[in-house]
Formats: sequence, structure tokens, C-alpha cells
Amino acid sequence: MSDPGSDRSIVVHIDADACPVKDETYRVAGRYGLHVYVVANSFISLPREPWIERVVVSDRFDAADDWIAERARPGAVVVTSDVPLASRCVKAGAEVLAPTGKPFSESGIGLALATRNLMQDLREAGAVTGGPRPFSARDRSAFLGALDRTVMRLKRGGFG
Repeated sequence: MSDPGSDRSIVVHIDADACPVKDETYRVAGRYGLHVYVVANSFISLPREPWIERVVVSDRFDAADDWIAERARPGAVVVTSDVPLASRCVKAGAEVLAPTGKPFSESGIGLALATRNLMQDLREAGAVTGGPRPFSARDRSAFLGALDRTVMRLKRGGFG
């Protein structure tokens, strides 16, 4: 098990409210001996493992995002579909994955933020009434592969 307090340890932060890949994250983290922080603004049931830690933050707007962003660093993996949070974490040097397995990167985060803001404006204007497509088994599989590749890349880079 990696020491979550070490600057060279790999830790995983899950933006847990409505995250569909918590179990998959636990599976990969358990295989590699990683510490997982499950961050939410309400109680979430977790497996009883010493390496999975529940973090319940206040119900203040963006409290979970702020907690995660303040701890994002090189060697951290953040799982979120929240584009503004992803942007903050990428800027801090963390690896950021969406639940679909799509990585957020420095080169693509600007476009992701612009697209998110455009879609929000269109929804507010009533031009777009649907949400994202349903989460699929293919998304789940893509996430598992992406998380595994991310952890392996970090280990090769001297984290662990």
C-alpha cells in the first residue's frame, strides 16, 4: 500500500456524487495498492477497506471540488465528469479521467471548458433540452483501461 502522505505516492480522488465508476476505481486501486479518497457532500456507503477513505465535505457549493482541487498534484489521479474541476486539477499537475475513460489534458481542457459553457448557455436558452447519452458498459470498460494505463504510466514515471 502506498503512503498517501508521500509526495511520490499515487492517490486517487473520486468526485463521488453521481460517479458511476466507483467500484471500478476500487478494483484498480486495490490491485495496485493505492489510497482512494471518496469525496462527497453527503454520506456514501463504501467498502470496508483501510485504503478507501470517505471524505464528507459541507454542502456549500463546490465544497467537494475545492477539497479535491486543493490536493491535486503530480501523482494524483482525479475521477470526475466536472469540467471546471478537471481544469483546476490538470493545472495542478494531476492526471484527470472522466468516468467514460476520457483523459482531460492541458491541450484539451480549454476546448472542454468552452464546449461545456456553450452547452450550458444553450440549455439555459432552451435550445438544448436533452442531457448526455446514457452511461454504457463500453464506457465502464474504457474507464477501467484508462485508469490502469494511467497508473502504469505514473509508476513508470517514478510514482508509487
